[in-house]
Amino acid sequence: MNGGGRRVTIRDVAAAAGVSKGAVSIAFNHKPGLSEPTRERIFGVARELGWAPDASARSLSRRRTDTVGLALCRPARLLGLEPFYMEFVSGLQSVLAERSCSLLLRLVGSREEEIGLQEAWWRERQVGGTVLVDLDRDDPRVAPVAALGVPAVAVAHPDLAGGLPSVWRDDVAAMDEAVRYLAALGHRRIARVGGPERLGHSVLRERAFAGALGSLGLDAGLQVSTDYSGEEGARATRALLLRPERPTAIVYDNDIMAVAGLGVAAELGLTVPDDLSLLAWDDSQLCRLTRPSLSAMSHDVHGFGADVARALFEVIEGRELGREPVSRPSLTPRGSTAAPRMS
Repeated sequence: MNGGGRRVTIRDVAAAAGVSKGAVSIAFNHKPGLSEPTRERIFGVARELGWAPDASARSLSRRRTDTVGLALCRPARLLGLEPFYMEFVSGLQSVLAERSCSLLLRLVGSREEEIGLQEAWWRERQVGGTVLVDLDRDDPRVAPVAALGVPAVAVAHPDLAGGLPSVWRDDVAAMDEAVRYLAALGHRRIARVGGPERLGHSVLRERAFAGALGSLGLDAGLQVSTDYSGEEGARATRALLLRPERPTAIVYDNDIMAVAGLGVAAELGLTVPDDLSLLAWDDSQLCRLTRPSLSAMSHDVHGFGADVARALFEVIEGRELGREPVSRPSLTPRGSTAAPRMS
């Protein structure tokens, strides 16, 4: 409304922005034909005047839609095999459904592609908020997303989030618990099969693993990086077990690699857990179906996804998030871990 009480019209927006009514229509229908500065000038004037077409009123006044964005930079084949993201997305969706919102999920091939996607989503008002996952050390997505002003939550330790609101689980304390448990059973040669070196949470787990061993007076241990796949997990396990002084226990960064490791142990004639103890991260049905069943650092991944969705709505509503972890994986001992056989 203007000062005289008259309802603001598209003609008023066009006049204030120095464009035609057609240009305003093109901008709000997200059609080509306008430069980005002109399009943004129209949006800015419309917001100042408090005007929007009916279909866009909610988006303009609250800068949100009923859609949340999530981009995953992982091969589709691996996503189909790995339980973690299926459970995580299920948790997100459970909260979005409560609010009659939708999830816009895209697979991307690189961080650069995701940056372009995030910019397009926000520029075209396709999403009201976004979730960033698998943050790298010095992740290149953080600054562009922060500059956009899009409500965002980084699923990462605050040290990796670059100032973005973050939701995280305490993997450092969990890794310490895993190592101390294996050491208490009597293991002195403990190895880790981790994820990609570039991922921030891989770095945190790597440091926590080495730190836990050091605090117990044990050798730093062997750590091998992989791409999370069963094939890479098997390759890493085989290399570890063919060493002259093979480890007697291995911690895996996901369940798929731990299951693959169990197969390699059988291939080499080793008995689990008598000859070799195995421990998986992110417990799943896979861990419970193997023989012996796999000990795991259990985590409610569905609940974690729900926590992330709730946190994003808090950010959208202008509330600040705390810096404490929302959860911590906990040890679930099963048949794949035992005291090492004395030689």
